Amino acid sequence: MNPLRAYAAVTAAYWAFMLSDGALRMLVLLQFNGLGFSPIQLAWLFLLYEVAGIVTNLYAGFLAQRFGLAATLYAGLALQIAALLALTQLGPEWTVAASVGFVMAVQGVSGVAKDLAKMSSKSAVKLLAPEGGLFRWVALLTGSKNAVKGAGFFLGAALLALAGFQPALYAMAGVLALILIAVALFLPKGLPARDKGAKFAGWRSPDPRVNRLSLARLFLFGARDVWFVVGVPVYFQSVLSDGTDEGRRWAFFAIGGFLALWIIAYGGVQALAPRLLQGGEPQAKARRWAALLVPIPFLLALAAWLSGGPQDWLTAVLVLGLLAFGFVFAVNSSVHSYLILAFGQASRITRDVGFYYMANAAGRLVGTLLSGVSYQLGGLPLCLATAGLLAAGAWIVTRRL
Repeated sequence: MNPLRAYAAVTAAYWAFMLSDGALRMLVLLQFNGLGFSPIQLAWLFLLYEVAGIVTNLYAGFLAQRFGLAATLYAGLALQIAALLALTQLGPEWTVAASVGFVMAVQGVSGVAKDLAKMSSKSAVKLLAPEGGLFRWVALLTGSKNAVKGAGFFLGAALLALAGFQPALYAMAGVLALILIAVALFLPKGLPARDKGAKFAGWRSPDPRVNRLSLARLFLFGARDVWFVVGVPVYFQSVLSDGTDEGRRWAFFAIGGFLALWIIAYGGVQALAPRLLQGGEPQAKARRWAALLVPIPFLLALAAWLSGGPQDWLTAVLVLGLLAFGFVFAVNSSVHSYLILAFGQASRITRDVGFYYMANAAGRLVGTLLSGVSYQLGGLPLCLATAGLLAAGAWIVTRRL
């Protein structure tokens, strides 16, 4: 097997998936916020997406060991296509309760798909990376993936504004189907062979470093999603949209553009992290960068509280502050992505990575729920202060690595 060719094929499949994942999230968020859904209702739309991620990652390592990484990668792509097509059946005559329930279920399928694809791609890097090149290869995959997902945020907003909800879904499903066919035809053979004797056992790592890193990951991604999923997009839409169709389209482009820029910049920093962090002990770097993240959301929460409501200066401060948060967050995430592969044992790498990303999904679930609840109860200040508390939790756990 040619490791570089296999790495390129896995990366291409992962890119295609994450482009659709980012676009779908933005489509759903902006479409239903425009229909008048409350912050808590918007958070509920993504609930099963995150719950599915927890369950999927718990079992994905076993499934990959039992059926092979290629099989789980194909399954992730196929399930995402099914989720996109299912959402096209949603009609404007549906009640709010029916719409929320249906979208939750479809998002649950998409969550299973996302984490099958992620676990397959990340585990493959451990097996394909050359000696001494693990940090560089995983940083390149993770960083490029997030840059592509950021482009997906903008793509979703643009498709919603220009084509509408259903045509956008059909277009994405068609492109993803072509990618699946191409990957199935060209992915080299030789990724881990099936182990028909594999059993679901030992899902929790015997290495305490893996378990602590996973807990830190939970807090880290909770700190991001508590403002990213509902709070800040809803605030921006209230500031940018005047309620007219033209105003809503402008808001879609502006919000999608900002979140796309944030994710793309985040991915770029992740890809550069090995150069930024040259020299020194990785655990010490993880502790240092976790501490740097904590004050940023607290300072933004203070600015939001002092403003008393939407203000032009507050919007500017939020943009700059969230870009700073993204830079520090990206370095933290990149170090974590390296450490989980460095700590994990090759013989059980899919299980260690699956457990780690189960914690990642749990963090997103906590952040998603708290995003809607905190924004509805206390507005943007409470939302950002909650992010600061979760970032502090990540720092406390990281100190024990």
